Amino acid sequence: MCRSIKTLRPPFVESADDADYRAAALQYVRKVSGFREPASHNAAAFNTAVDEIAAATAHLMSHLEVRGTAASA
Repeated sequence: MCRSIKTLRPPFVESADDADYRAAALQYVRKVSGFREPASHNAAAFNTAVDEIAAATAHLMSHLEVRGTAASA
């Protein structure tokens, strides 16, 4: 969908953090909304979507089990 969004799990990256999740969420919301920066009347909805998608991404990444990688302790 969006080539700017990078894969955030091993073995593609060693580790990802909240900034990585937020960057991916921002790229996704920009792509699906068609706005690079929303107008002031859309800013709240745009920013809420970025926050929710970043949180969902963090949740997903913390619950994925990737075969062939060392388990985190």
